[in-house]
Amino acid sequence: MMEQPTSQSQEREVDEPSWSRYSGVRHAVIDGIWISLERFFEQSSAFTIRINESDDTALLLAVKVGREYSFIEKMVNKTPPCCPSLLTQKDNSGNTALHAAAQLGNVKIAELLVNKNRELRGFFNNDGLLPIQVAANRGHKGMTSYLLDICLKTNYSNLHEDEAAGSVLLSLVKAKFYDLALKLLQKNPELVRENVSHLELMKTSVSRSGRILELMAEEPSVFQSGTCFGIWGSLIYSLSESPETPGILWKKLEVLVPPMERIRHIKLMHHQASQLFKLTFSFIKTWPYGTALAAMKRPFILAAQNGLTEIVTKILYHFPETINSTDEENHSGFHLAVMYRREKVFKILQQQNIGQDKMFSIDNNRNNILHLAGYRARQDSLDLNRGAILQMQYEIRWFKEIEGLVTSKEIKSKNSDGKTPLAIFNEEHTNLVSTEIKWMTEMATACSVALSLIVTVAFAAAITVPGGSDINGLPIFSNPSHQTPFLVFAISDSLALVFSVTSVLSFLSIFTSRYGVVDFLNTLPNRLIIGLIFLLFSVVSLVVAFSSTIFLVFAKKDPLILIPIIISACVPVFFFIELQLPPLLNMINSTYGLGLLGL
Repeated sequence: MMEQPTSQSQEREVDEPSWSRYSGVRHAVIDGIWISLERFFEQSSAFTIRINESDDTALLLAVKVGREYSFIEKMVNKTPPCCPSLLTQKDNSGNTALHAAAQLGNVKIAELLVNKNRELRGFFNNDGLLPIQVAANRGHKGMTSYLLDICLKTNYSNLHEDEAAGSVLLSLVKAKFYDLALKLLQKNPELVRENVSHLELMKTSVSRSGRILELMAEEPSVFQSGTCFGIWGSLIYSLSESPETPGILWKKLEVLVPPMERIRHIKLMHHQASQLFKLTFSFIKTWPYGTALAAMKRPFILAAQNGLTEIVTKILYHFPETINSTDEENHSGFHLAVMYRREKVFKILQQQNIGQDKMFSIDNNRNNILHLAGYRARQDSLDLNRGAILQMQYEIRWFKEIEGLVTSKEIKSKNSDGKTPLAIFNEEHTNLVSTEIKWMTEMATACSVALSLIVTVAFAAAITVPGGSDINGLPIFSNPSHQTPFLVFAISDSLALVFSVTSVLSFLSIFTSRYGVVDFLNTLPNRLIIGLIFLLFSVVSLVVAFSSTIFLVFAKKDPLILIPIIISACVPVFFFIELQLPPLLNMINSTYGLGLLGL
């Protein structure tokens, strides 16, 4: 006799979710076993049955786990021709199969689904996102471009409705797909253009346009002024004149020099961002002046903070009153330029004829502009702009130059914590002083070791000249037939010895410095620069002395020896220049160049 189920087992059966009965289907989908699913898809309800706790259908799960195209194609082909809506089933997050494909960036699967049911493009998930927005948020440009093209080519209604299309436009800008945003905006300019016939639409356009500029101002890397290149990177950037359509020669060079392709793509992004900014800005200028001015304030503040001179200049030219804008802490553009060490922005603001009083205003903590110069930079702009070289000097120069702009009242004033600007500067930079001292001493130690080797080699070469000496003690190679190369050897070896000793003495003076704060402005940088310059000269002189020696000993027998001599002489010099010249030029410019603010 069969045992009757107890009340507890009956209760478990009632509580058991319906999807638990389809574990076999789940495993078949995950493992990609189509034979096990053929019978399942013979049911008319196969596309609506939920097979896991996320309310996924078999199709949804197959797309989510990244099953191959042929596997998913078989599922889609099982859809009855009369019921394409079966593909629009959603999970408990409101995602359709197209949302799932967009998350993975699988364009081929997306094409399969859209060709079967075009309505899939217009379904929103629980977060209010269309599939194209999901793809953009995940950074899948290929998928985003495909969905946008499909929507625009078929005059998809959602992208001609203000709210939905505006939301898509902002998603494209957030993803930094500026070329796609331009395409959508050019197709539907009413998204940001004033519509005076409908006040509510105009308010939406104002908000959206300002938001577009805000999003762009928050991403300094999408503009040239917010991107830092080295010497070679800047050269490649300037030579890449047509980033959209590079020439044949340029493409071949990109294969040999991979950084060229990366820099060209960066320049292309800058060009697209500039076009989108100009297009949006041109629409804003058509609004009433007060409305447009209000939309410009937040982008201006962000651009001043991030050092985007292109945006700051354009906004100030058309809306000069934006110089009076402040953030939530009552920081003006002058304050932000000082806090984030944006000297170019500060110069632009100084050139304005109005709003100069904002330079001398105080923030919510009663900090004046000199207090703010005394604080450490708000972000790692020092590391980016100065290459981690002489940061303390850079900070002192900022403080000194701002000090020259304010009156004695600002110099002595106290903030809400009762601190003067100088007290804040000393307190904020204690750790930086220690770090800079450690860096300088380690640099001097390493260079001194290298110079000691050069001194030893140069001195030994001077005593034991190449070729030896005759019975009278005169160098054998000093005879007329070898006089010129021998003279080159003698001069270069002497210079190598003199330069290296001078450099050693310069680096030794760094060890004996008292390391006062003021010493970081000129004294220590001078000694470091002199030491590095003479180190470079000593390396070059030593290489010349070595090359002339090889020439004296071997060149008479085999002239072809000149080729490896020249190559061997150039390699260490080029390597030294590649590694040490950029920071050396940086130090020379910051020590002997014009003031940061042109003062």
